[in-house]
Amino acid sequence: MASDTTNDDDPINDKPMPLMDHLKELRMRVLWSVGAFIIAFAFCYYFSQQIYAFLAQPLANILSHQSGGERRMIFTALYEAFFTYLKVAFFGAVFISFPIWATQLWLFIAPGLYRSEKRAIYPFLLASPVLFVMGAALAYYFIFPLAWQFFISFETPPGSGGIPIQLEAKVGEYLSLVMHMILAFGIAFQMPVLLTLLVKVGIVNVATLRKGRRYAVVAMFVVSAVITPPDIISQIGLAVPLILLYELSIFAARWVAPKRDDDA
Repeated sequence: MASDTTNDDDPINDKPMPLMDHLKELRMRVLWSVGAFIIAFAFCYYFSQQIYAFLAQPLANILSHQSGGERRMIFTALYEAFFTYLKVAFFGAVFISFPIWATQLWLFIAPGLYRSEKRAIYPFLLASPVLFVMGAALAYYFIFPLAWQFFISFETPPGSGGIPIQLEAKVGEYLSLVMHMILAFGIAFQMPVLLTLLVKVGIVNVATLRKGRRYAVVAMFVVSAVITPPDIISQIGLAVPLILLYELSIFAARWVAPKRDDDA
């Protein structure tokens, strides 16, 4: 009886639909998402050189400062530059069209949720892209300059008594590294959303997060060592924010946790 009362007070704003109507609606949502991606891909490919130049700017700043002149990037296969620009366009199109995908997915599943479930999910939907952008920005504006400076410090200039060693970065390899770093930082910054959601649904509780703090710190450094290049700057640059985000997750979990977790 209590369940019926709860359902009456917390309705599902959905209309009964035949299976074919659901499939037609799903098809429409998928077409909107694919169309948005295609338009974003065409736009990003048109500006692919400018996007690549933006991604390469941290390296360009360091090289121009060290050498006092212009340095170059190379490609060693005839098709490498072309496919690199395709990857740039794909990478940019995913970022630009993701809000459309998320919106279409939400419009498809939202009618089947209770009002309280919608209110519970809204904060996570808003926090997830914000945290991803924060992670990507940390990688681009803070980690890239420090990490690239560290790697380039191993160059051997002419007249140093040995064979000169100078960086000539390949466009494809550089893009792969940058994309890997941005995705790694952006996904790692989703940890507060994941932990808070687990507490919200009752899989873990606040006390467990507190007791596991020391193990979490070790795990942060292990994860950072696995998903970042083999330099101490990138690893610490990811591990320290993750530790801070873990503490933020505990604070957020206390706010959303069921009452019984607070009492424990």
